[in-house]
Amino acid sequence: MDEHLGAWRPRVTGLARTIHANPELSFEEHAAATAITALLEEAGFSMERGTGGLPTAFAGTLGSGELTVAVCIEYDSLPEVGHACGHNLIAGATVGAALALAPLADELGITLKAIGTPAEEHGGGKALLLDAGAFDGVGLALMAHPGTEGYTSNPIGTSSQAVGRFRATFSGQAAHAAAMPHLGVNAADAAVLSQVAVGLLRQQTPDSQRIALFVSEAGVATNIIPDRAVVEFECRAFTLGEYETLLGRVRRCFEGAAHATGATLAIEPTEPLYEPLVQDEVLAAHWNAAMGSRGRDVSAPPPSYRGGGSTDMGNISQVIPSIHPMFGVPGADAPIHSAGFTAAAGTLEAYEVMFDAAFSLAATVAAAASDPVEKARLTAAAYAAAGV
Repeated sequence: MDEHLGAWRPRVTGLARTIHANPELSFEEHAAATAITALLEEAGFSMERGTGGLPTAFAGTLGSGELTVAVCIEYDSLPEVGHACGHNLIAGATVGAALALAPLADELGITLKAIGTPAEEHGGGKALLLDAGAFDGVGLALMAHPGTEGYTSNPIGTSSQAVGRFRATFSGQAAHAAAMPHLGVNAADAAVLSQVAVGLLRQQTPDSQRIALFVSEAGVATNIIPDRAVVEFECRAFTLGEYETLLGRVRRCFEGAAHATGATLAIEPTEPLYEPLVQDEVLAAHWNAAMGSRGRDVSAPPPSYRGGGSTDMGNISQVIPSIHPMFGVPGADAPIHSAGFTAAAGTLEAYEVMFDAAFSLAATVAAAASDPVEKARLTAAAYAAAGV
């Protein structure tokens, strides 16, 4: 596999650098999708563009083996800070893994799918593709994600939080703020009260749960009582049960603010629910062996560590054996989702570890497909997911 990966190394590096230099937001990743599909097509993949009705999604297929393997490719960026989550490195690692496996597909007896999954940051592209049938028949799905220096690459025992994102809209009554404020119903006041209530609620929430929000709209002029205010918010927890409980408590904060001010309230989801991540420990062991052979840290995470953040890869992992390991970027000491991490994701050190991740993803597939018992388990999982 090293030989196959090495042959594509300059092209994959160029791809990852180009994506880094030209960040595109969720569902707008047209240049990245075009560049990736062209490279995969050159390598012999049969390409479908616009998979699942999403213009920047795609699915490349190569081979005809009984076990279908999906390599999940991400390439969207964040507003303002660009590739502050390192999706250029995810794209390079996953495309590299697909290219390394391509010449071995028939030998391994696999059907290899390289699935382009847009809008991981916001929009839940994988959840939408899963619902659209893009992962039907897949028995193994995998990708890898960069993190700051010091992250162990060992995914065993880790997970991610479920996250639901919502828009709360308060509607009130406009009035002149000086001449007749008593006739107004101040929607902005309701937004402020909801923030205070959520802030107080945080004291009674477990450390493993998260609430985040911001006011996106609350008035247009100082002499008009605001009749509309919009608060974007999200809730996170490591289990779906905990998430639903937390969401109910947060909703009551908004409802109380509406009641106190006399405003009306409407809450609507803005994205699909991201489900918790399930790491397949057998596949994780193959990944650990490969990353360890490259000299990367695969020490066990501390017993108290479960991970953090959220990913729509969680939705895939709920129905298909999957891994979503992290890999530390040497020298990256700025937090993910900051401009400092954007810079770190474009360094020589970042691209070096990206190729170690590409090799290890490919090695994971090869190890699983070469073990008759493991291959049978994964093939059976695909049938079970399809209800066969």
